Amino acid sequence: MTTLTARQRIWKIAGDWMPAALLLGMLLVARSTLADHYHVPTGSMESALRPGDHVLVNKAAYGLRIPFTKRVIAWQEDPKRGDVVVLDSPEEEVRLIKRVVAVGGDYVVLRAGRLIINGKPLFTGYDPFKERFGERVVNLNLDQGGGPDLAGLTVPEGHVLLLGDHRGASRDGRWFGTVPVTEIYGRAKSVFWRSNEGPTWLEL
Repeated sequence: MTTLTARQRIWKIAGDWMPAALLLGMLLVARSTLADHYHVPTGSMESALRPGDHVLVNKAAYGLRIPFTKRVIAWQEDPKRGDVVVLDSPEEEVRLIKRVVAVGGDYVVLRAGRLIINGKPLFTGYDPFKERFGERVVNLNLDQGGGPDLAGLTVPEGHVLLLGDHRGASRDGRWFGTVPVTEIYGRAKSVFWRSNEGPTWLEL
């Protein structure tokens, strides 16, 4: 029977655990740079998102960052109107999920919770509780009113304006202003766990 020395035992243990450690490291890097999940804490995005929903976030949707940092190494494209995005709050140490409603150069007016972008109302002609962002139609929640209005705001280039779909219950760009696109953490792709319902797949 071969007796291992202390050094040999250490190397054997390290060898046994190395694949698992490498896999864990790869998963952590992937979570930091490629994909992550987000737990929705409030109703500021109802009815698209409910409190308690779990959302898959594509962290590489707009660009790649150095793992575990905010430093961008390759920017691909800016967020688009209608995208649901995740970011760190400019006001508090919490993470937010909001909708991009305007991009650089847009002139924004918000009246009673309804958007007018570059002079054009976004609500559809048949339903004042729906807004259209290109091909995407969004359901507004105005059960608590529209929240503060915006008399007129020009979004600086390289920035976006973010609002919650639940306009009267969302603390958003009406308070903290526009946000640099490089501060966007990622794009919310889909709900994979619906609050009080369980597993699902709902594209955002």
